[in-house]
Formats: sequence, C-alpha cells, structure tokens
Amino acid sequence: MASLDPPSTLKPTQVAVAMIEHGVAKHRTRADVMFFKAVAAGVMLSFGGLLSEIVGGGSGGINTSNPGLVKFLSGAVFPVGLIMIVLQGQELLTSNMMIFPMACIKGAVPWWGLFYNWIIVTFGNLCGSLFFATVLTKYTGIISTPPYNEYAVTFALHKAAQPAWHQIFLRGIGCNWLVCVAVWQGAAARETISKIVAIWIPIMIFVTCGYDHVVANMFSVPLGILFGADLTVAEYIRKSLIASYLGNIVGALLVGLPAIYFFAPDYKPAGALQEAEEGEVLSHSPDRVARNSSDRGSNDKRDATVYEADSKRL
Repeated sequence: MASLDPPSTLKPTQVAVAMIEHGVAKHRTRADVMFFKAVAAGVMLSFGGLLSEIVGGGSGGINTSNPGLVKFLSGAVFPVGLIMIVLQGQELLTSNMMIFPMACIKGAVPWWGLFYNWIIVTFGNLCGSLFFATVLTKYTGIISTPPYNEYAVTFALHKAAQPAWHQIFLRGIGCNWLVCVAVWQGAAARETISKIVAIWIPIMIFVTCGYDHVVANMFSVPLGILFGADLTVAEYIRKSLIASYLGNIVGALLVGLPAIYFFAPDYKPAGALQEAEEGEVLSHSPDRVARNSSDRGSNDKRDATVYEADSKRL
C-alpha cells in the first residue's frame, strides 16, 4: 500500500516556484523590517565566523602537522550562522542575489525592486557584522590574547591583502554557488534536522576550501583591522568587498538562472508584478495560494500548505 505521508523533500519545480514567490514576499516587506532583519543576519553569520576563527586560531599544534584538518574543523563550525539565519527567517544578501533575479526574470517583481532590496540588505548585513566585530568581539576581549588576536590579523590579510583582485572575484563565485545550493536545499527540506544537514554540507565545503563570502568578510576583515592588520578600509573596500560582492552575484546566478530554465520555464506570475508595484499585502493563506495555483494553469501543482510552511523558512 502506498504511503500517504507527504514526501520529505520538495521537488525542484516546487522549490523554484517557492523561490520566485518568496521574492515577491520580500519585495512587499517594509524597508525598516527588511533592514533590521538584515542586521540580525549579519550578527548571526558573525557568530559562525567568530567560532570558526576561534577553532582555527586555537589549533596551532594541529595546524603544524595537519593543516587540512584545521581547515575542515573551521569549516565544520561556520555553518551555524547560516543555519540560524534560515531557521529564523532573516535576510542575507547572498541568498537574495539568487531569489530576486529569479523573481524579476519571471516578471513577478520589478527590476528596480532587486536593486532596492540589495542596497537595504547590504547595509543591514554590514551594520550587523560591524556591530558584532566591534562590540561583541573586540570590546569584550574574548580573543584579545594570542593566538586568537594574531590569527584574526593573519586571516584578514589572507582574505583581503594577499590574493589578487581576480582571485577574490573567482573565489566569490565558488562561494555563493555553494551558499545558494545550501539555501535551495534548505528550502526543499520539510523538517528542521533535514534543513540543518542540507545547509551544513555546502557551507562546510566553501569555508574549508577558502572561498570568499562578502558578508562573512564584513566581519572577519574589519575584525583583523581592529586588531592591527596592515590594511586600510579603502583597500578592503576596493579589493575584497567589491570583488567578492561581484563574484557572489555571479555565483548566485549560476544557481538561479539554470533553476528557471530547468524547473520554471512556463511560470506565470498571475498579476504578482502589478500587485507588487501597488504594494498590496501578500497573503499566505492556503486559499490564496490555491487560487493562484489554479490561475497559473501551466505551473506545476503543489501543496499550498507545504509551500507556505517552507517558504517562511527560506
């Protein structure tokens, strides 16, 4: 007898539609709410960044004989930041780099909404990261003694001073390719443990490999500067921030654009763009979602309740 239980993982088509419609929900969110959710996301990601630096900086003995193991250990603890962001429903720039182009291309959100959201979330993530680096890390003195403060300086230079601009750009592509895969997989999973595992694996890979995440660097590089790294703010912005930002955009598109082509070629917004322009409040009720699904016709039918529960956790 076939099981009547719903599948534990949403189909790729369902995830693609959820991403597009989540972009509509984000577009309709008030600017102040979006900003403070982005601030919270910057703090959450910095928690993971600090933990990763403590593990890496405090494993000098292991690093001498097994440097790859230390990289893995640092990568293994960093994902707690993104896991908290996803489960709390906060706003992270790098996932919006995937969601908004998908929604804009399918006509569900106007193109100006993409830049509007990215600007707000960028500054929100930056404020949260800088707050955490200064108030909760530097001024608390929790890593103000060797080897942790020395590692913070070394790590900042390794991220923003030593690599060439094109290397940081390319590392940014690899990073957000994996981050967006993590967000996609987390959205597809329907229960908490599965979401955690689905997010953890790609994030662990990108940190272990040393790719560059623009928001993670908003914490780690300023932290190194605070501890005396031979690096100016202008150099950080010109070389690390801009290069990783652009690379992260490309990495996000390498997930979002194929997803539209593969899984949502016939998606129609059913008036979502007009409603978004008018600023109407998004209703996530099962009746509204079911009505939208029937209007779209060519879109894949999906369980409205499943979409509602999972889209809130993106």
